[in-house]
Amino acid sequence: MPEYLTPGVYMEEFEIGAKPIEGVSTSTVGFLGRTERGPTIPPIFISSFTKFLRIYGEYIEDSYLAYAVNGFFGNGGQRCYIGRIVQDGAEAASKTVDDLEFEAVGEGSWGNRVALRISDASDGDLEKFKLTLAYWSSDVPVSKFGDEHTDRNIREILETASYSEQFDDLSSDPSSLDYYLKKLGDPLNNLSNLVLLEGTGRPSNSSDIFELLENGSEPEDPPTRDDFLGDPAALPGEKKGLTAFYDIDEISIINVPDLHTIQDTQGVEKLFDDILAQCENLKDRFAILDAPHGQKNISNLDIVPVVGRESKYGALYYPWIKVYNPITRDTIELPPGGHIAGIYARSDTERGVHKAPANEVVRGANDVEFNITKGEQALLNPRGINVIRSFPARGIRVWGARNIIRDPLWKYINVRRLFIYIEESIEKGTQWVVFEPNDEKLWARVRATVNQFLTGVWRGGALMGTKAEEAFFVKCDRTTMTQDDIDNGRLICVIGIAPVKPAEFVIFRIAQWTGGSAVSE
Repeated sequence: MPEYLTPGVYMEEFEIGAKPIEGVSTSTVGFLGRTERGPTIPPIFISSFTKFLRIYGEYIEDSYLAYAVNGFFGNGGQRCYIGRIVQDGAEAASKTVDDLEFEAVGEGSWGNRVALRISDASDGDLEKFKLTLAYWSSDVPVSKFGDEHTDRNIREILETASYSEQFDDLSSDPSSLDYYLKKLGDPLNNLSNLVLLEGTGRPSNSSDIFELLENGSEPEDPPTRDDFLGDPAALPGEKKGLTAFYDIDEISIINVPDLHTIQDTQGVEKLFDDILAQCENLKDRFAILDAPHGQKNISNLDIVPVVGRESKYGALYYPWIKVYNPITRDTIELPPGGHIAGIYARSDTERGVHKAPANEVVRGANDVEFNITKGEQALLNPRGINVIRSFPARGIRVWGARNIIRDPLWKYINVRRLFIYIEESIEKGTQWVVFEPNDEKLWARVRATVNQFLTGVWRGGALMGTKAEEAFFVKCDRTTMTQDDIDNGRLICVIGIAPVKPAEFVIFRIAQWTGGSAVSE
């Protein structure tokens, strides 16, 4: 209570009634895979395929990730995080100039194709410098690095680069707005997609036109499950791979396009379990899983043989799709998960998370690995395997909406994802309740808050019922809590919702009718 010590009129503000709950995002994807280059710590937020190319480079032969990300944005996706995978033992290339170290932003031999040039700053201040960076995906023109330092020679070299950057008027003064460690020394806010800086002092100008970073390396062995998982015991700021996704609350979908580059079958199964375990533990994300490549014999396709176990937090898609390959200018077969994630996002935006992400065209797909017939899908659908089919005049479509679980309560993707959406939205939108006086007034506000949110969900078509009372109920009173609960600081709210289910089997019953005879409606 406020203190009133002086006579007078006082105005007080207080809150009554419900507080609004804002719905959380449902279609931010976390992708794990291999890239041409780029950072491994931390996972980077990507809002376009152009940004992906700028940070992580072009398509590479031993990875499906770039194709998946392109398919994601091409099918309606808008937000994702990229977790770049490298093999254990990989080292980042670096170059030390005086007391300043330039290190590639991520591990791997790609850093050996990064070159730097240090020259005088354009503003004429000799205490500052200009940093020019260049990267070549192949064929580094080393023979030209020792040429005369003319603008023409510099320009000709940069024109051969796959990617280049320039930072001017960099200062070694920590108090300056142009201090180079502010711009290029923090992994979270680094302005360069090629190098990180560490050290002190103004470095000497380059003796050659450009100088290459050195000693970047990576093992030749294929990646393992541990490479994808990362170290679960890693400290904050040092987490990689799937482990780093635990700390990114915005992620609501996980896909690993390069999972099948793991050559150890047991390792693949363990990584499937790792992905599903994260979704189950956090309860705020869903896994899009890809069936293995080349599975022509559908009798071998089932949840346990492929994934290892059932889960209501994941869906499995089959077969692979064929898309344009810019490397060979032909087609390439790749797992469909990235394209499917984009379809999830598109469906969420156009219809809502309650709409099953099926009977949707897979944009960018030219064909499917195997043409699955209606009879063959009749075997796969009850097993929880979602089929991608090619239909004459209707294109390539997702033709399944089931989770990898046989529990009838949770067999549909949209039901599970709707619950994730509702649960996380309520959890985030009721944080104000914590430490409030646990009495009838608070219970009434909680009921009103949740009722208001669920009414909006129902009006959006996500819940059954012609009236709100038929779609959901919210209880928070003496019937949901005992005195012991109250004495121990527990506020218990019981919520029931009636989610809509997809019309998976559409049946028209047709009979002959003699015109004019009575027909009951």
